[in-house]
Amino acid sequence: MRIIRRKNTFQYAKGIERIYEKFEQKLKLKNPLKFTSKRSIEAIIFLILFLGFFGFLAYKMSLPMMLNTFMQTAYHLLLETVFYIMAICVLMGAISKLMAEFGVVRLLENILKPFMKPLYNLPGVAALGAIMTFLSDNPAIITLSKDKNFSRYFKKYQLISLTNFGTAFGMGLVVLAFMTGLGYGKGALVGIIGAIIGSIISTRLMQRFTLKAYPELDAPISEEDGDEQQISFKSEGSVFMRFLNSILDGGKDGVGIGLAIIPGVLVISTLVMMMTFGPDPESGTYLGNAYEGVPIITWCAAKIDFIFKWLFGFTSPELISFPITALGAVGAALGLVPRFVSQGIIDSNAIAVFTAMGMCWSGYLSTHTAMLDSMGYRKLISKAIGAHTIGGLCAGIAAHWLFVLLSLL
Repeated sequence: MRIIRRKNTFQYAKGIERIYEKFEQKLKLKNPLKFTSKRSIEAIIFLILFLGFFGFLAYKMSLPMMLNTFMQTAYHLLLETVFYIMAICVLMGAISKLMAEFGVVRLLENILKPFMKPLYNLPGVAALGAIMTFLSDNPAIITLSKDKNFSRYFKKYQLISLTNFGTAFGMGLVVLAFMTGLGYGKGALVGIIGAIIGSIISTRLMQRFTLKAYPELDAPISEEDGDEQQISFKSEGSVFMRFLNSILDGGKDGVGIGLAIIPGVLVISTLVMMMTFGPDPESGTYLGNAYEGVPIITWCAAKIDFIFKWLFGFTSPELISFPITALGAVGAALGLVPRFVSQGIIDSNAIAVFTAMGMCWSGYLSTHTAMLDSMGYRKLISKAIGAHTIGGLCAGIAAHWLFVLLSLL
């Protein structure tokens, strides 16, 4: 009897084990199905939006003309705009490297130090961050923030706000040189003042948002934070070799920036232009030429044109496509300007607004996430983006009204 009972118990246990294994297999099968269904829904939504957008353009322009315009616009942007911007990046990269090598950057830092605390609520060394991002691009602020000799002057919330502070000056020298090269130096200089105003608002708002959400960040950086390596701008060797190496290294860095803007200009600017300009102005039909399209952005902007006229002084609804593009990449936004110039719809006021918003935003939607993540404060990304959106709008408004004021003098 005991043997029979043990046998029955053993069979019962084995049966339960088989049931559990089957149940576990079903659970394992369900997760991939759920995952697959979510991916399928995502794919369907993407296809609907993708085919809907390009289907609408093809319906308006005809498929052959749409494809030809798409390719021709990208090709013309590459030849007429990208290489021009890259040449500026190479030249400005060499100049900025020379300024760093021979102490001009340190001199400017010492001059600007007294303004940091009253304007930005930042220690004086933060001026170095503004200069470095102005001479290069947004990520330069990350290198500084990780240097122990730099970060030890900051409280934690101040160090976090460097993301907004540094981004407001990103590619500033390239933007200034580009606008000046087109013959709008006065408007570009007014735009820099507007960008500074926007940077103050963005940085202060970020500090306020951060302290309100996390009061514990109102504490100095500990000795363990940051990187041990100190940033040094001076290289070894004779004056001539330092001069030559600075030019070559700076030009190489400029090539890197120039290459980095190519995808943004060719993809983003092409799509924006195809949603900004209409058919061929002479024939009124689609010929498949570059810079044709269906003016969706222009049509939408025209409905609330009075707002943009009052805030930014824009004389044409097409101009709103510049700040929209600058949200993702300022290099791509610069690609729109020559077309505006050729159409005669741009003036010095618009250049001032473009410079202010292009510098202040400088593609922050695509850089803030990576910058804050590298600094270890991913939880504050939404607050940084919100503060910088307000700062960029204020930069454009300030540039417009400053230009109006200077025009009256």
